[in-house]
Amino acid sequence: MAVPEAAHKVNASDPSPGVATPRVVLQELRVENLLLIEEAQLRLASGLNVLTGETGAGKTVLAHALDLLLGGRARAGIVRPGACEAYVEGVFDLPERLRERLGERVGADTGEIVLARRVGADGRTRAYLGGRAASVAELREAGAALLAFYGQHEHRKLTLAAAQLEILDGVCAGDQAARLRACGEACARVGELELRLQELRGLSGERERELELLAYELAEIDALAPQEGEHERLLAARERLRRLDALTTAAAVGAHALAPETGENAGAAQLLADACGALAAQAGVDPLLDGLAERMRGLAIESRELASELREYGERAAFDGLEDVLAGLGEEVSAPGRGVLDALEARLAAIERVTRKHGGSVPAALAYAQRARERHEQLTGAEVAMADAGARLAQAREQLERCVQELRRARRAAAGGFAERVREQLRALAMGEASFEVVLGEREPGPRGGDTVEFMIAPNPGVSAAPLREIASGGELSRVMLAIMSVARAQEANATLVFDEVDAGIGGHTARAVGARLRELAERRQVLCITHLPQVASLGARHFSIVKDSSGQTARTSVVQLGEREVVSELVRMLGADGDDVAARRHARDLRSAA
Repeated sequence: MAVPEAAHKVNASDPSPGVATPRVVLQELRVENLLLIEEAQLRLASGLNVLTGETGAGKTVLAHALDLLLGGRARAGIVRPGACEAYVEGVFDLPERLRERLGERVGADTGEIVLARRVGADGRTRAYLGGRAASVAELREAGAALLAFYGQHEHRKLTLAAAQLEILDGVCAGDQAARLRACGEACARVGELELRLQELRGLSGERERELELLAYELAEIDALAPQEGEHERLLAARERLRRLDALTTAAAVGAHALAPETGENAGAAQLLADACGALAAQAGVDPLLDGLAERMRGLAIESRELASELREYGERAAFDGLEDVLAGLGEEVSAPGRGVLDALEARLAAIERVTRKHGGSVPAALAYAQRARERHEQLTGAEVAMADAGARLAQAREQLERCVQELRRARRAAAGGFAERVREQLRALAMGEASFEVVLGEREPGPRGGDTVEFMIAPNPGVSAAPLREIASGGELSRVMLAIMSVARAQEANATLVFDEVDAGIGGHTARAVGARLRELAERRQVLCITHLPQVASLGARHFSIVKDSSGQTARTSVVQLGEREVVSELVRMLGADGDDVAARRHARDLRSAA
């Protein structure tokens, strides 16, 4: 879009002698298919840029476009009907501090940075930073270093305590941001330790009950002292002891059959001995019989030994192999005798009772005992943990209090000077008799310290100062907001200031004072103001008009950069006069001449 020659002349003559031309931060704004705007391209100048137009023409669409570049939310239905997506792009000068922050995202020799946003008809958005895809958070962070946006309802936000505290922190000397980070970290640490200590105290009663239960279970297992494999050995021993009478009887019968101790009949051992004698008498005659006789002698010897072993088994050997089992039953049953089986049954019952509670087997019960022992030690040390948590909490609270005091000192040091500078700004905005103070109070320490901030103002003499939120006049609030933000942003000369109808609710000489203040701000930085007041619009170094065309099926808004003649005609319209009204046109020229 070509820039009219007249507009260039206005730009060149605007700065006062000796005042450096403010840097152009936002060079170009491009908008496509956003609500009523099909396509618009604004090339902005240094100093004060104004945007005007009829009510409903779409001035706020441009404000929303800038908000999108700042990472704002895309409202539903903002894509122009029939279009698949809306697109917003801003070309900015690249401040050195932002270059350092972006690092490799921008080239070392580039002096510009492009922020862009696409919004699909389905509501999905994509962000771009320096020609590369970026997150909305990254776009928001970069945009905050380039634009400071104040909407037509921004002054209402300034009535919030949190916003006032943020403003005061912004004018504090030193690295207030670092102090805030330290305070936030200290507050988070206190919160963590308070929660930990609360948990430990809450477990105190349960801890005693758990300790008692663990002590009982450990005592039960330790007293029993089960051994791995013991249960299986006890089961086998019980089976032998239950059948002891049958076993000894069978052994006695066998021994008697082989070698009866009394009685008329000879046992098998004797009969075998007799047979050996008969065979021995024929030794040496027939080798075959000699071999059979040798086998018979073996049977005779084996029968006598077997009879002896069977007799010994009946007397004692039924208990062989049970020594380890019997030893585990206690001294009173460490040898065969009355009550051995009862003691063994009692041991088995005790083991099975413990294993049923703790895993179903002796290894599982022993593993549980190890865990219970560790848990018992842990709970026993809970008192130490509680004392340690209490000590660490006390240290964290001390650190938080130090952070709170550092923030408080910085805020108190800044409050007086900030209030005085705001009063100076109010005097320039036709509120010379207004008083403005910053009142600091104390509250429970939190992430942002332990202070409350209240902006107090008395717009007229003789009236008691009251909180900013209690001011009824929207015009007064707009001027106070402009004064506050002028001071708050004074150090940010690199950021473009955007005001969306900040002059709402005012007129006459007050409107002229607000316009003069905006132009004064524009001497140090680029300012973009969407306005409905001719007193403000007449001061613009570059003037854009937003025009709506409703002749088609879908309304269309276009943005036109005005030359000097068109600026006068636009001022006439804003004065509410017809285009051929000579007096209104003279007034419009006077406004421009006074600028």
